[in-house]
Amino acid sequence: MPNPPSSRPRLLVVDDDPLITDTLAFALGDDYDVVTSASRLEAIEQVRALAAPPPLALVDLGLPPTPHTPDEGFQLVADLLAHSPGMKIFVLSGQNEAANARHARALGAWEFVAKPSDPTLLKRLLSRALAAPAGDEPQLVGESPALARLKSQIAQFAASPYPVLIEGESGSGKEMVAHSLHRLSPRAGRPYLTLNCAAIAPTLVEPTLFGYVKGAFTGATSNKSGYFEDAEDGTLLLDEIGELPLELQAKLLRVLENGEYQRVGETQLRIARCRVIAATNRDLRREVKKGGFRADLYHRLSVFALAVPALREMADDKRLLLEHFRRLAAAQAGTQPFELDPQASLRWQQYDFPGNVRELRNIAIRLATKYPGQRLSVAELEAELDLEAPAPATAASGPIVEQALRQLERAGSFNLDETLKAWERGYIEAALRLTRGNVTQAAKLLGVNRTTLYSRINTSEDK
Repeated sequence: MPNPPSSRPRLLVVDDDPLITDTLAFALGDDYDVVTSASRLEAIEQVRALAAPPPLALVDLGLPPTPHTPDEGFQLVADLLAHSPGMKIFVLSGQNEAANARHARALGAWEFVAKPSDPTLLKRLLSRALAAPAGDEPQLVGESPALARLKSQIAQFAASPYPVLIEGESGSGKEMVAHSLHRLSPRAGRPYLTLNCAAIAPTLVEPTLFGYVKGAFTGATSNKSGYFEDAEDGTLLLDEIGELPLELQAKLLRVLENGEYQRVGETQLRIARCRVIAATNRDLRREVKKGGFRADLYHRLSVFALAVPALREMADDKRLLLEHFRRLAAAQAGTQPFELDPQASLRWQQYDFPGNVRELRNIAIRLATKYPGQRLSVAELEAELDLEAPAPATAASGPIVEQALRQLERAGSFNLDETLKAWERGYIEAALRLTRGNVTQAAKLLGVNRTTLYSRINTSEDK
């Protein structure tokens, strides 16, 4: 017989060292239902298989790299938050603590713990995180021109029955935009469902979307409706649409074109009545060019397209969001809100927030938890920020100069502009390979902003 569900909160522990996972499972097992994994892929599979995602996770940043993902630990933080934005993730590392801590927090991690980890300290930190307010979902708080334009487009598109494609960086608030479209539409009183295409095993996407009948596959012991059916005449958000398997894209296109679909294992045609909204942090136009996303599906999804601005483009909205989340966190915790002194307030405005609204919200919640009612200095604030910048390239370094000398000596003709463009194309392609086509992460690797990288990609492809 299956074990009865545990009343303890579930904790995911990910480390490739079995001694560490066994030790942590033993030390924390009295207070938490511990699930252990040895790799990023194993952790993703385990979380997908659970009925509900764990509220807490401990992730080793030093997971062994793979050919396509050199930073498996950081990538897992992003993967887990894509699956469950409310998960509180503690990262463990024994090297370069300051840089790792800040970068992990920028990705959305809750806190950093240096190795070796004291189980007593971990218990205290986990308990505090579990009790801390999670904060509301990111709201469209702000008055910047970019946000005003987005709000105007939401109001304009809300009543339409046609699909909407929401594009934006991780943590920018795409789900809140989708919810606003539903809330302002005539469908507001109808179901609103979200399926995260990155948070479900590829083999389960089709039965989850369309449903299945008894006996359709091993484990199908009864008939079950899918998301299209359960959404009725409401709204269905397909988050991380860029992760949808290519073979299912044709079936989704069919639903969007004529509303028809079938449960897995049956021949009866059913008609979908919901409105579809899709969201992605990928550049789907580039995916179309690479053959990873159908052009006809892209054009069908983007009847209306909304671009969610990055927080660095929203000027004074950083201050308004700080006010919103610090007061919300304090109210939920029953404490007084913290304050920033003038120098810390200026530093807050200068910070780019690479993790966007999600990072800002988490920083505000952490500060509210650590410093209730206190006035904070720049030093206390900067301990929460990702201040590590890539080292500037040294074009005059020895090996580069030597290579240039050899090339110039043997060149019958030489074009500096073409050579520099070739180097640029090479670095862009290398960054995109390392990040598996994620333009936002590639831009961070290259030390440029996302818009600049898009421009340079398009320029190089036009040549």
